[in-house]
Amino acid sequence: MKKSFLFSIFSCFILSILTSCSPHRIYTIEGSSMGTIYSIKYSGSEDEGLKNAVDSLLSKINQELSVFDSTSAVSQINRNEVTKLSQEFIYIYNIAQQVSKETNGAFDITIGPLVNLWGFGPDEEHKVTQKEIDSVKKIVGYEKITIKDEVLVKHDSRIKLNFNAIAKGYAVDRIADLLEKKGHPNCIVEIGGEVVARGSRYKKPWRVGIQVPTKEKDGEIESQYIFPLQDRAVATSGNYRNYHEIDGKRFSHIINPYTGLAEQSDLLSVTVIADNCITADAYATAFMVMGMEASKQYLTKHPEYAAYFIYVTSDGLMSSSKTDNFPNPVK
Repeated sequence: MKKSFLFSIFSCFILSILTSCSPHRIYTIEGSSMGTIYSIKYSGSEDEGLKNAVDSLLSKINQELSVFDSTSAVSQINRNEVTKLSQEFIYIYNIAQQVSKETNGAFDITIGPLVNLWGFGPDEEHKVTQKEIDSVKKIVGYEKITIKDEVLVKHDSRIKLNFNAIAKGYAVDRIADLLEKKGHPNCIVEIGGEVVARGSRYKKPWRVGIQVPTKEKDGEIESQYIFPLQDRAVATSGNYRNYHEIDGKRFSHIINPYTGLAEQSDLLSVTVIADNCITADAYATAFMVMGMEASKQYLTKHPEYAAYFIYVTSDGLMSSSKTDNFPNPVK
């Protein structure tokens, strides 16, 4: 589960001026879901029933994807109960499997047993041994599952799915679609740092900021790079917010499916821009596993994605790098 690394930027001073001279106000909806908070801003007329509609939608998505809900579809699958899959679940599954194939398994929804082993799932955290890792790692593999007649088929009954690295991205996409259907084409939706921006903010693109990594889990948000975003989605994965500390060592929530280890590298975070947030979310996680150089090589062949990397240099300094097609910062 990822913490918030991206946040939408709004200047109260500028907004107060623009609002006073514009017939379209900016309205805000906030709430909590998926273990984090969400924020929605939209322009036009106020929609009093929108929050209830959003909360209802998020509840339905949790009923499909939450490993913390024992009644959800994924929890039933993880208990090896025969479960007829919804079209929504099949769509998410297909996106996940596509990214897994594209990244040679750097992204993998069958990573559930490893996530649980490291204490980032429903199970309690504990000191992990290499023997445990080697044993559990044999279970993991995206090619070991398939869908037949709307039922998920496992090659190994011990396989457990985990959609935490893609669920919030999908939810953001769905909420943005909901707003458009309700007549709010100019909106920005954020859940735990995953963002979709539709339309514009007073005829200008919305603004999104990337956080500076800090050593502490909880601290003030500091923007390092603010950029415009319009009719696209952005997601960030990083290893410096969500982690466990055992015997003085930090273990990231990002698990490498190849090694079974909590990922530890010089790459602190990856921000990915794509046409939809479910895809951006998946690739952000995959790139953290692949590392910066391998990710950049992949991106040279896929200009439909843009990425911004924050990493630690060999002399211990924090630096950043981006693809040429990543938006320039707002001046």
